[in-house]
Amino acid sequence: MYEGPVQDLIDELGKLPGIGPKSAQRIAFHLLSVEPPDLDRLTGALQRVRDGVQFCVECGTVSENERCRICLDPRRDQTVICVVEEPKDVQAIERTREFRGRYHVLGGALDPLSGIGPEQLRIRELLTRIGAESDGVRITEVIIATDPNTEGEATATYLVRMLRDFPGLAVTRLASGLPMGGDLEFADELTLGRALSGRRAM
Repeated sequence: MYEGPVQDLIDELGKLPGIGPKSAQRIAFHLLSVEPPDLDRLTGALQRVRDGVQFCVECGTVSENERCRICLDPRRDQTVICVVEEPKDVQAIERTREFRGRYHVLGGALDPLSGIGPEQLRIRELLTRIGAESDGVRITEVIIATDPNTEGEATATYLVRMLRDFPGLAVTRLASGLPMGGDLEFADELTLGRALSGRRAM
């Protein structure tokens, strides 16, 4: 235990995801050794995040303005929505340069043990978006891109149940399977099974 502000800093850093006690201590002592201007830049960045970042009213991703740049881009396909759990997932899909539609960020995944039910997620907003026509454009496909874990699968199943009553709406799920450069012998049974069931013609 260190005294006063140093221990407070270590404690706060330790609350960040992926930062254990040792890492928190290392970061704290690094911050103590940097020049004041560097520390001021970090403090300024944190303040700007606190005061200037908001969530897009349409899709729910982080944005500097009321609507994010993706929702404002007229070149994006308004008929297709990709549903993700978190804003960081939007960036992961954008890096592929394969998707030209729009997004909907749920703000998490269903996890009853942690008290996260449908009411805590942006599911109602998704249903409203799909049910409403914007400038005569109707959504024709929803791609569910939740994580391939227990919570993500439960969320995907729930969404499919909610969306099946919309006439003419195609609901698809991201394929899951073997990573590029991987070996079959190291793949777990579930991943290998998904790869087999999701096979496609060559």
